Amino acid sequence: MTSIKNMLKDPSKKYPRTQAINLPDRQWPSRELTHVPIWMSTDLRDGNQALFEPMSVARKFEFFKMLVQIGLKEIEVAFPSASETDFDFVRSLIEGKHIPDDVTIEVLTQAREHLIRRTFESVYGAKRAIVHLYSATSPVWRETVFRMSRDETRDMAVKHAQLMKDIAAEHPETEWVFQYSPETFTATELDFALEVCDAVADVWEARPDKKIIINLPATVEVSSPNRYADQIEWMHRHLKRRDGIILSVHPHNDRGTAVAAAELAVLAGADRVEGCLFGNGERTGNVDLVTLAMNFYSQGIHPGLDFSDIDKISAVVERATSIPLHPRHPYAGNLVFTAFSGSHQDAIRKGFAVQKDDAVWAVPYLPIDPADVGRSYEAIIRVNSQSGKGGIAHILETAYGVKLPASEWPSFSKVVQVVADETGQELTAPKLWEIFCASYEKSAPLTLLKQVQSNEGRQIRVTLEKNGKPEEAQGEGNGPIEAFMKALNLPVKLRHFEERSLGDDEQAEAMAIVTLEDEKGVPVIGMGRDRNSGTAALKAIVSACNRIHAA
Repeated sequence: MTSIKNMLKDPSKKYPRTQAINLPDRQWPSRELTHVPIWMSTDLRDGNQALFEPMSVARKFEFFKMLVQIGLKEIEVAFPSASETDFDFVRSLIEGKHIPDDVTIEVLTQAREHLIRRTFESVYGAKRAIVHLYSATSPVWRETVFRMSRDETRDMAVKHAQLMKDIAAEHPETEWVFQYSPETFTATELDFALEVCDAVADVWEARPDKKIIINLPATVEVSSPNRYADQIEWMHRHLKRRDGIILSVHPHNDRGTAVAAAELAVLAGADRVEGCLFGNGERTGNVDLVTLAMNFYSQGIHPGLDFSDIDKISAVVERATSIPLHPRHPYAGNLVFTAFSGSHQDAIRKGFAVQKDDAVWAVPYLPIDPADVGRSYEAIIRVNSQSGKGGIAHILETAYGVKLPASEWPSFSKVVQVVADETGQELTAPKLWEIFCASYEKSAPLTLLKQVQSNEGRQIRVTLEKNGKPEEAQGEGNGPIEAFMKALNLPVKLRHFEERSLGDDEQAEAMAIVTLEDEKGVPVIGMGRDRNSGTAALKAIVSACNRIHAA
């Protein structure tokens, strides 16, 4: 095992910083995001090749259909020369007419003649297709892998770009779009990256009415997002045929900053972003298109993609990739809109109380409205040993319609806290309801056995069990509740009463909550349930009396 002492040595001797860029008048830092880029999903290619078990044709079909439904118009579907499965999948899309007219498929190929020819074979007959050529350009690849000079590396790219142009000319029935990536761009000298890209653009005769795509990938993320933005802005300024080029970026996430790099790259002049839903891809993944698109959305810029049912989307991705989504994944994880902290819960509850449907979103701790991605409000506040009284009250109200008086929150939260500490687990809404009923639904020492009303409820006769012995009592008042209070003849006063149904069907129980005031003026809550709403009210009064007795 390597000693940690090795890591304490001077890292600059082992990991020198990437080359600084002379761009003193850089413009991207003062710009703001105003529009979204062209989105290109590489889930079915880059994402697929990063899986333990690449997707089957069936899983790819399901994934492709979902990408179309989301609204993606450019989808890299395969590396056709890599396997028969990939090749057959592309052919099945075309021959089965599964590609909508407004969607363009993309295929990837290395700069090798037989691979290029095989790649074109896979897309013959498509209405429109992007053929993506790449070749590595950085010093370590030129010197270590290919053992080629700069001139030889440039000429290799030019030679295969010309081959693509010649093959495409033989098949004018398809609208061909050419794309070139200097693989390992971020580790390539900028002047040489420019030289190669300009040479390829010259071969393809890039012009405004026949644009090509130049894709500048952070194949391995080797520097900070601002350095990547500088590289993109420098290329944006210096590309010879810029008006005939769609400038694309393909950030990977080796440093964990791919989303930031992509956002800054757009500020720096990028027109297009390639990535995967939820950031799947080689090593630490590609840029996460869901997070990136929703970041635009959170700033009031519609991404043009539909993530209104994020749970359904994540289910398809998990099924296709066999990779579970992290519960804290931005916007999509199960827990990202959930608060356990008491102070967070209280702030969220208060925010919801004043948030208007037509107002600017302003709920504490929630950067977007969870409903916009298909999430319900009920799961936002959840209870464990770290939770506070406001969150507990919020769950009771949203899940069961129980508006517990604020004066009662502290005492009930203590009861909940005891259970949470004992179990060490999250308390679900049903469990919280169980604790609530056990606390406020007391049926001893006083129990209501029978009640008979007359004179439109103004008179009542009841049979009560008190300390195990039946007793009868009667009372008269303006209604059954007042009459019952008279029949009890106890030193208590009714301060508040409310009732609601616990369901929507005819079999649903009624629930009543009352607040009684004891002889010292202390308010006490009681709850009762029954199929009959009137009986539920009387049970609630009995429960409150029992709680007073137990105090």
